[in-house]
Amino acid sequence: MKSNALPDDPTLDEVRAVLVPLVARAAAFDGWSHAAVAQAADEAGIDPDIARLAFPGGDFAMIDAWFAHIDASMRAALPADVLDAMKVRARITALVEARLAILAPDRESLRRAQAVLIMPQNAPRALRLGWRAADAMWRAAGDTASDFNHYSKRTILASLYAATLAVFVDDDSADYADTRAFLARRIDNVMQFEKWKARRSGARENRFSFTRLAGRLRYPGK
Repeated sequence: MKSNALPDDPTLDEVRAVLVPLVARAAAFDGWSHAAVAQAADEAGIDPDIARLAFPGGDFAMIDAWFAHIDASMRAALPADVLDAMKVRARITALVEARLAILAPDRESLRRAQAVLIMPQNAPRALRLGWRAADAMWRAAGDTASDFNHYSKRTILASLYAATLAVFVDDDSADYADTRAFLARRIDNVMQFEKWKARRSGARENRFSFTRLAGRLRYPGK
C-alpha cells in the first residue's frame, strides 16, 4: 500500500523525503544500510525496489538526505519572524539547539552516521555536509556577508557544531544540560573572537596610512 504522503506518481525526491526520517529511525538498529531502507519502505508502504533507487549512493546518500531533512526541519521550527526578534548570538544558539532537538530521538543513528563520516574516503564529503549545515544556520540567522566573513563564519560554526555533536551523542545529563553548557561556552569563545577581530579591524582603519592620506588629498570629497 502506497504512503498517503505521496502523490500517485511520485518522483524519487518525493519518495526520499517520505523515507528519510524512517530510514534514520531504522538506522539505529540496522545501520545506514539497505536493511534500514527496506524497513522504512515497509513502514511507509513503498515498493522496496523504488526505495532503493531513492538512495543510489548507499550509506552516505542516506546520511546526506537525513542531514538535508534536518536543515529543512530546523527552518520550519524557527521561521524568520521568530529569529528576527533575537540577537545574533541567541539566533545561533536557538538554531543549534533546534537541530539537537530534532536529532535527539535518533542519537544512535547519529552515532552510526558519525562512524561513516570519519572514514578517510568520506572526509571531503563530510566537510561539505558540515559546511552546508553551518551555511543553513547562518542563512536562517539572516547573515548576508559576501566577503571573507562569509567563509570564516561558516568555518567556525561548522567546527563548533561538529564539536557539539560529539558531546551530544554521549550526553546522559538531564535535558542534555552538559551539551547546552558546552555549546554556550563555545559560543562565548566565538563571540570573544569576533569582538577581538572587530577591534583589530578598527585599529587597522584608524592606523595612519600614507596611501589613504594621499587618496584623500587627491579626492577630498571621499
